[in-house]
Amino acid sequence: MPKVALLNQGGENVGEINLIDTIFGIEPSQQALYDVVKAQRAAMRQGTHKVKNRSEVRGGGRKPWRQKGTGRARQGSIRSPQWVGGGVVFGPTPRDYTLKVNRKVRRLALKSALTLKVTDNSLFVLDNLNLETPKTKGMVEVFNNLSLAGKVMVLLPEMNKTVALAARNIPGVTVTTVDQASVYELMNAHTILTTEDAVKKYEEVLG
Repeated sequence: MPKVALLNQGGENVGEINLIDTIFGIEPSQQALYDVVKAQRAAMRQGTHKVKNRSEVRGGGRKPWRQKGTGRARQGSIRSPQWVGGGVVFGPTPRDYTLKVNRKVRRLALKSALTLKVTDNSLFVLDNLNLETPKTKGMVEVFNNLSLAGKVMVLLPEMNKTVALAARNIPGVTVTTVDQASVYELMNAHTILTTEDAVKKYEEVLG
């Protein structure tokens, strides 16, 4: 059963927390991680790209010159693809990039991501995370106490407006909840800063 240190906001060790093997100590599935991250990245695409084909481009209703006798190649429209201003051949059109991933695969990928963070010592668990005022200075102080840098995901059991406001101006820091955190966000972050309550919520949902 994996164990991690339980810290307070001052960076002091106040105990130890046992993590469930079936969530934080599994054999990570690289294939599940790939499939889920690929699907989540694809879902971020708007799919609103659009070009006009030759039937949608304005003009070109008249044959530019007669079929024979001019010495030039035959042309039917000045809006054919080979003309400047003509329609585009095989260009992008609006589409949905959504990829289907089975629920069991999504759960396996989430467990794999959490396990990798524990294995890499990138999971920091606090006994509690509360700020008196929504000031960036307070959140920076917490990060300094824990020696956190780079991309940090603050993972909460439920949204805390004070913490969210205090962290939103810090580059590379995202604040989310257990319900909203994606596998891509977990893998993209260098460090996960969470609370004991958030860990228990994961154990309830995935256990």
